[in-house]
Amino acid sequence: MPTHSPNTVQLSDKEFLRNLLIPEQKSLRLALILALLAAAVIILQNALLSRLFANWLDSLRAFSGEIEVGGAFIDSRIVEVTAKAEKTPSAIAELKYFLPFLCVFLLLRPVLNYAKEQILQAASFKLRTNLRSRLLKDIAILGLEKRAIGSDGAISTIILEQVDALDGYISRYAVQQKLAMAMPVMIVFSVAIFSPFAALLLLLTAPLVPLFMILFGRAAGEQNRLHLAALARLGGSFLDLLRGNRTLRRLNAQDAAVQTVSRNSYSYRDRTMSVLRLAFLSSAVLELFASLAIALVAVYLGLGLIGVLPWAKGEVPVAYQGALFILLLAPEFYAPLRQLGADYHDKAKAQAAVNSLRKIIERAENLAAIQGTIELDGTNPPEITIRDLTIHGDGERIRLKLNNLEIKSGERVLLQGESGSGKSSLLQALLGFLPYDGEIKISGYELSELNIEKFRKTTAYLAQTPPILAGTIAENLRLPKPEATEDELWQVLRQVEISDLVMQLPEKLNTKLGERGQGLSGGQLQRLAIAQMLLSDANFWLLDEPTEHLDPQTAKEICDLLDRTSKNKTLLFVSHTEDYLEFLEKRIFIGENLP
Repeated sequence: MPTHSPNTVQLSDKEFLRNLLIPEQKSLRLALILALLAAAVIILQNALLSRLFANWLDSLRAFSGEIEVGGAFIDSRIVEVTAKAEKTPSAIAELKYFLPFLCVFLLLRPVLNYAKEQILQAASFKLRTNLRSRLLKDIAILGLEKRAIGSDGAISTIILEQVDALDGYISRYAVQQKLAMAMPVMIVFSVAIFSPFAALLLLLTAPLVPLFMILFGRAAGEQNRLHLAALARLGGSFLDLLRGNRTLRRLNAQDAAVQTVSRNSYSYRDRTMSVLRLAFLSSAVLELFASLAIALVAVYLGLGLIGVLPWAKGEVPVAYQGALFILLLAPEFYAPLRQLGADYHDKAKAQAAVNSLRKIIERAENLAAIQGTIELDGTNPPEITIRDLTIHGDGERIRLKLNNLEIKSGERVLLQGESGSGKSSLLQALLGFLPYDGEIKISGYELSELNIEKFRKTTAYLAQTPPILAGTIAENLRLPKPEATEDELWQVLRQVEISDLVMQLPEKLNTKLGERGQGLSGGQLQRLAIAQMLLSDANFWLLDEPTEHLDPQTAKEICDLLDRTSKNKTLLFVSHTEDYLEFLEKRIFIGENLP
């Protein structure tokens, strides 16, 4: 039996993030080059400063004439001759020669860092914008299956907040992790020229920073995952309460809703503070170890300059110029590692966000993988043939198992079954929104062979909640057919017997409706949704309990309307009841063995 639920290659969060950066690799490489140039400027700048100060000190010593053997001490008379030493020709000449270079270095470093930041910010904005566009397209591909991801509020939070959570990873961490490896190596080689032992000290103490970064980073990653999950729940809950505001007012339950929002927001605040607490603690620990490592290097150089090192008493292993150069570079050696430790929280936040993003992308990729290229002519209502159909849910749970089902062209069928038997899953599979095992044939062609986008244009779907958006009546009617004329709009409104109501409205077709059609009753919204279906000229109708929440009289009127408007169309009507559905020619019960 052929399978139509392909397994895509599962990427880890790290691999997913790396793949996300591929479109902007050139920008990231350019930013890294600028960062390395800034590092080279730092090394040259400190080398120049150490030479100028060492030359100035040597001039003072030469002028005072009080130099101890090995250059370990400077006579106290140096204070009295400082003004005269400034006039020493060699020191002043060298200062004049190197001062322009020093000024260039001092200005070049912030310019290079600024250019790097601008490039990274632009790359981050572009990648996040493209990712949002992709997610919106994937949500459209998922269709009804998006409910497996979460509520509309949760999905909105994922697309808005969790995509923005990737900013720090893209604009800081991605380049910083490479800089944290390259810049210390550059500095170690520079330090080794003056003191191999000092370079060894730097290398031995360097692993302390990333070690504690990883230890704290794991805890931060888990906290960020919980934090983003709480944010998604908060967004979903808040949107649901806003949408149900009218019902809450009718039930006088506003106070309970306010308490719910307050309780959720306080919980979110506590989670935010726990993440910040961990971030500040890890930063403090990283700063502590970096400071101790710098102090260790400084002690070695200081004891060496005064000749009291236990293994080199009376000797100066590193002269003043080299010692000053190393001491100036020591903080710069740990700076990229400390910054990486701070940015590691951006990585943890990004990995936590990726878990939700991947659910949308991977589900959409699974569905896109089963789409074909065949286009139906669309002139005749399709016939449906199903054999040995199985639809799996999460964790290999079986959502629907159906042996055989045949629906003739133009036949109108009632689909019944217990709750959870898979009736809605069958409609979603017929729309191409669910992977499946088995055989679904539309007019003789396997569903996976069809151009699913073209097929959906000849298919109309209506559920309990009509697909009415915030906008004018005309804008909603034109959703399936943007080029529809005003005459066509009035024609379908007359067919669903709602044209008189629209004519009485002050702005008629330009009357604005609120979210989910606020401003019209449930029955009026269903009539408007049926008008959309008629305007689409679809010949395959899938109706998922469209009368479930309507009063009996309105439900009867809608069923009578569907009887008149669905003739010569293949129709599949899901309902728990048979009331007012005598016009349907066949009844099928999901959960029973079909012949």
